[in-house]
Amino acid sequence: MILYADTSALIKRYVREAGSEQVVSHFDGYSIIGTAAITQVEMASAMAKAARLGWVDEAEIRTAWQDFSTHWPAYIRMPLSAGTIERAISIAWQRGLRAYDSVHLASALAWRDAAGNEVVFACFDKNLSNAARQEGLQVWPEGE
Repeated sequence: MILYADTSALIKRYVREAGSEQVVSHFDGYSIIGTAAITQVEMASAMAKAARLGWVDEAEIRTAWQDFSTHWPAYIRMPLSAGTIERAISIAWQRGLRAYDSVHLASALAWRDAAGNEVVFACFDKNLSNAARQEGLQVWPEGE
């Protein structure tokens, strides 16, 4: 199986917060991890916000960004094709998701369709997790 990680899951791999140990342990079980190409922007925004609001020490954020940037080339990065954007638009209307959440779900579904394999959707956002289940994806963690 392959793992698709949205930003809410991926950030926990680099910034220590609730669920971080669980993410690191779970991600280690996959040889293939992917995400949307836009995740790099979302990660920069989330880390900058955490530093700006004082949630995380500035030095820790710099280290987290450096670690993420080092790992970024190893992730399968789903491109934002016209088809993925159209699917994300449809998902936004049908599921009531925010823009990037719709893109993440559309990207994971596109990867599943292209690979012909089961995709596990790693996400710590309840609305997005529920939408992913409704679209037929296995969601991790199960309680989200």
